[in-house]
Amino acid sequence: MDWLERIARLRQWTQRGTRAPHKPLLLLYALGRYREDPDGGLRYTAVERDLQRLLVEYGPPHRTTPAYPFHHLVGDGVWEVRTDRGPGSPGSGVRDLRETGATGRLAPDLRAALRREPDLLGRIARLLLDLHFPPSLHGELCEAVGLEAEPAGRLAAVRGRRRDPRMRELVLTAYEYRCAFCGYDGRIGAVPVGLEAAHVRWWAFGGPDEVENGLCLCALHHKLFDKGVLGVGDDRRVLVSQRFVGHSAAAREHVTALAGRPLVGPRPGARPVAAAHRDWHARQVFHGEPCPAAAV
Repeated sequence: MDWLERIARLRQWTQRGTRAPHKPLLLLYALGRYREDPDGGLRYTAVERDLQRLLVEYGPPHRTTPAYPFHHLVGDGVWEVRTDRGPGSPGSGVRDLRETGATGRLAPDLRAALRREPDLLGRIARLLLDLHFPPSLHGELCEAVGLEAEPAGRLAAVRGRRRDPRMRELVLTAYEYRCAFCGYDGRIGAVPVGLEAAHVRWWAFGGPDEVENGLCLCALHHKLFDKGVLGVGDDRRVLVSQRFVGHSAAAREHVTALAGRPLVGPRPGARPVAAAHRDWHARQVFHGEPCPAAAV
């Protein structure tokens, strides 16, 4: 059995590029816990808060519950649930999972494969990260679930797509090596430092490696863009989520004060961010309503 193929085909809600990382987040969390205790189970009432926190931080903007993947992941053949009454999940209702003592764990065949192949756990984790999250979030997500990031291997071929290595240079050139949000343009000699090519529509969700789906962003604003703190409006101005809270002068200067600023670039002749990609980011990543623009 090819576990990478099976996990690459987790059944998820995918209409119109909708993000549904519930199952991948539960699996990453379960892999982290398996790494600590291969024989342990995850009682729903004991892990509900952890899973909810992951969904809030790395899931879509709309409210969701960890009860959904805890029950439905069983159907993918990689997860099992038992209750105080015996094998089988009681359903996806939060109360049912709590009151029946529902406990989940990786499926027996998967646990056996992980014991036989010590490197399989890392390859599965890398696959889940590559297929469902942007690279800027991989490191902190691994840390959040107790895993170590693994080097990429055969994973890009699972869905028949490979990243275009020219993407970064094309985007940075189009924006003349300046952050589109703050204008930062640092270099050491002739080499730009702290500048990255951000996908507006994530590559994991069909975002193309093209300039019209990219922004040149400094490392800080790239991370905040992928976490939904920052966005791009229809008028090509910076959006700042009203949910963002920062009391320091640095937070005000580097984040809050960006609200309403026009994007820096791209240069004449380069394609700006396409409306379809802006719309996807606004629906699937950006958190809540934008702050009003700062008075000039």
